[in-house]
Amino acid sequence: MSVDNQQIEIDLLLQAIFVKYGYDFRDYAKASIKRRILKRLSLSGLGSVSEMQHRLLNDAVFFRQLLLDLSINVTEMYRDPSFYLTFRERVIPHLKTLPHIKLWHAGCSTGEEVYSLAIMFQEENLDDKTQVYATDINENVLKKAKAGIYPEDKIKGSEQNYQKSKGVKQLSDYYLKKYGYVTMKNGLKKNILFADHNLATDESFGEMTVILCRNVLIYFNQKLQNRVIGIFNESLAQGGYLCLGTKETIRFTCYGNQFKEIDREAKIYQKI
Repeated sequence: MSVDNQQIEIDLLLQAIFVKYGYDFRDYAKASIKRRILKRLSLSGLGSVSEMQHRLLNDAVFFRQLLLDLSINVTEMYRDPSFYLTFRERVIPHLKTLPHIKLWHAGCSTGEEVYSLAIMFQEENLDDKTQVYATDINENVLKKAKAGIYPEDKIKGSEQNYQKSKGVKQLSDYYLKKYGYVTMKNGLKKNILFADHNLATDESFGEMTVILCRNVLIYFNQKLQNRVIGIFNESLAQGGYLCLGTKETIRFTCYGNQFKEIDREAKIYQKI
């Protein structure tokens, strides 16, 4: 049986990151994490993954750079507009019957999807009774999310998806433009708390009405997927909604029987 020495080095690197810095990437999908590590290795000019391990153990700035590579930060406003349309039509009517709403957006990245929901909640007159907890492993992307400042071209490209989700205005009504960037209006930010949370190591939040974690689980192995769905199961109130990405499912996890499927295509589930 052949031995993949490079994979051994990568496994040791991930172990070193966990012991030294407390970030646990050991149960991320191997192919994805390997690709990201080797890309940083190529850019760094180092000769091997073992050299990279020595560098990050002694250079916190280099580790922060690698952390940006390992974190999953692909997002955009109203990504997968069919999800937002289904959420508006199937979930919002129930939320309107509740006195309070607590929403956890796990793996929020730079915040575009958080603001997408904030716009929807404002349009549906739910913003004043909603508290949003937006979390991510990466402090740098959380700072960007809290600031709510994005390149104008990127946000303008989301106008069509916003309209497909049955937005009632123009997306430009929710931001201010200046010097090629847009800043989300403060009214969208008033009930959003951005916080550091690591799905691989941290524990649950309590009594959430809605949890969104879209396009994050695809980067985890089965063991970590089960752990994360378990956290969400603990965190959701009975009757609460779990929203996953289009390529994700709870069907093959340990908690599939704890939820009923609200919409198969949109991957919206309700805790039984």
